[in-house]
Amino acid sequence: MPRPMTMTEKIFAAHAGKDEVAPGDNVWVNVDVLMTHDVCGPGTIGIFKKEFGSDAEVWNKDSLVIIPDHYIFTADEKCHRNIQTLRDFVKEQGLKYYYDPDFINTEEGSGFPNPYRDPTKTNYKGVCHKALPEEGHCRPGEIMLGTDSHTCTAGAFGQFASGVGNTDAAFTLGTGKTWLKVPPTMKFTFHGSIPPYLTAKDLILAVIGEIGVAGATYKTMYFAGEGVTSLSLEDRMTLTNMAIEAGGKNGVCDVDEKTLAYVRARSTKPDWTVYKDDPGAEYCYEHEWDLSTMEPMVAKPHSPDNKDTAANCSDVQLDRAYIGSCTGGKITDMIFAAALFDGKKVKIPTFVVPGSTEVHADMLRLNVRGEEKAEGEESIYDIFVNAGCQMSASSCAACLGGPKDTFGRLNEPINCISTTNRNFPGRMGHKEAGVYLASPLTVAASALTGHITDPREFVSEPIATGSAGVV
Repeated sequence: MPRPMTMTEKIFAAHAGKDEVAPGDNVWVNVDVLMTHDVCGPGTIGIFKKEFGSDAEVWNKDSLVIIPDHYIFTADEKCHRNIQTLRDFVKEQGLKYYYDPDFINTEEGSGFPNPYRDPTKTNYKGVCHKALPEEGHCRPGEIMLGTDSHTCTAGAFGQFASGVGNTDAAFTLGTGKTWLKVPPTMKFTFHGSIPPYLTAKDLILAVIGEIGVAGATYKTMYFAGEGVTSLSLEDRMTLTNMAIEAGGKNGVCDVDEKTLAYVRARSTKPDWTVYKDDPGAEYCYEHEWDLSTMEPMVAKPHSPDNKDTAANCSDVQLDRAYIGSCTGGKITDMIFAAALFDGKKVKIPTFVVPGSTEVHADMLRLNVRGEEKAEGEESIYDIFVNAGCQMSASSCAACLGGPKDTFGRLNEPINCISTTNRNFPGRMGHKEAGVYLASPLTVAASALTGHITDPREFVSEPIATGSAGVV
């Protein structure tokens, strides 16, 4: 009789060809999907060619996904060179899943690229962690590796997803396998239903503030309870996205009909396996929260675990607000912010970056309730513009700083409240800038006042998101 196992342990066992595994076991596993992008892709390709040969072929052309997203809208020629490296490799290997920023001219002296004119008429997809599920590469029960620490985002779909370095990725590129230690599982249970003034960003900031940025090092972070069930699939992605901010190896949520409806509509493969924790499965740590007593949270500079409540930070004056990234640039995040901006004007420069070209397109076609806008009705995008926000095409943009011409980058020692995921010194640009992490609701409320503001000053009723992000 196999020992009771967690979801992550079951996925490892299945991919290792074993009946059971336990935390601490080292196992060879078969990888279902490997993702890379413009920052780490060229390095991974270089190692792959060095170790497997210049003429070597990847293990499975249908299992490699390449999504340029980090340094897209810049005049930096080294960034353009990375795109060309990806294009050459894709052509050489005959790869199917490459999402090219087709508006970039990589010739020397080409300068700053003109963004796509229509987000529905480009092969470019935007931020990899949002594009992966949109393009059908996320499925329950699979193992996904990516050359980006926030690959753990895909754990919201009931799969093992984790970031790896270029060397590990290159090995998988040639073999389809990797060697992993089975992580123990920490269980975080949320009771009740999500109140209208909270989002999953508040929940994950509370978790990280409780256990610290190293509290989940090489552990699975399992988010459970009716509170998680009450979240949209996109909000669950916010939970798993920031598992790495606590040191987590991966984050996971249970699979339900919300998950399956999305995967059925999107998946590039017809089959997958749903796993769930066995009764009696062992957890190395457990903590519970009552959502009815939780308050909107903020992570103060310069660490995601430097937690406080938004209400306690009301004396913090702000110079800028930023809404975007794989953490806070999804369509429901945009609706949360737009609901507060509707009919109002921001008091500080507010930069808005859609998490993907699909999100950008949805912002143009949907109203603030997440439904198709009627003729003459304002779109989500219109609301941001009319509120005085500065708008950009989809990309990672200033979330990780980037070249100095990056949209929204903090080039001065200013205070910024942001829906992004990290606030270490220099993360968004200037080393002396102060980045306050918060939910889209808290960021929007603060943009309207010019200081950190509890969104309960603006939100009392549930914000409808309609069909946005559902399938």
